[in-house]
Amino acid sequence: MDAELTASSAASVQAVRRRPFWFLLGFVTIPLILFDQLSKLYVSHHMALYDDIELIPNYLDITFTKNPGAAFSMFATMAPSLRIGLLISLITVAVVVLLVMLAQCDRVNVTSVAYSLILAGAAGNLVDRGLRGFEVIDFIRAHYYDYNWPVFNVADSAITIGVTLIVVATLFFREPEAKS
Repeated sequence: MDAELTASSAASVQAVRRRPFWFLLGFVTIPLILFDQLSKLYVSHHMALYDDIELIPNYLDITFTKNPGAAFSMFATMAPSLRIGLLISLITVAVVVLLVMLAQCDRVNVTSVAYSLILAGAAGNLVDRGLRGFEVIDFIRAHYYDYNWPVFNVADSAITIGVTLIVVATLFFREPEAKS
C-alpha cells in the first residue's frame, strides 16, 4: 500500500512539474513562433526584396531582406555548404537542449520564460531555414540616420530578450537557499 502511495505521489509530482513546460510552450513559445512566421509571411508577400517602409523617420523602418547567416548576419560569408550544415546543427542542438531545460523547470520564473523566448526564436529561424531555402527573412531595421543596426526579425528579438533576461536574472535575482 505504501509503495502504491509513493508511486502515486511521484506521478502527481511529475504531473505538477510538467505544467510549467506546457504552459510556457503554449503561451510563450508557440505563439511567438506563429507571430514570427506570420510577420515574415506578411512582409514577403507584401513587399519586394529590399523595399523599405519608414515607421519612425531616422530610427525605425520595415526593410525586407533575406539573411543566409545566423542572427545579425553572422556566418553569412562562409561557404554555403559549411554554413548550412553548421547552422542547422547548432539550431537543432539548441532547440533540443532548450526543450530539455524547459522540461526540467519546476515553476514559471524569469529563467523559464527566457528559455521559452530563446526556444521560440531558435525554432522560428529553424522553420525559416527549412521552408525558405536556408535563408531567414529579416525586416526590422533600427538605425540612427545612416548608422545601422543589422536588420533582424521577431525570432532574433525573442532570442535577444531571452538572453538578456538570463543575464539580468543571474546578476540580480538569487534563488532562496534550501534550509537543511
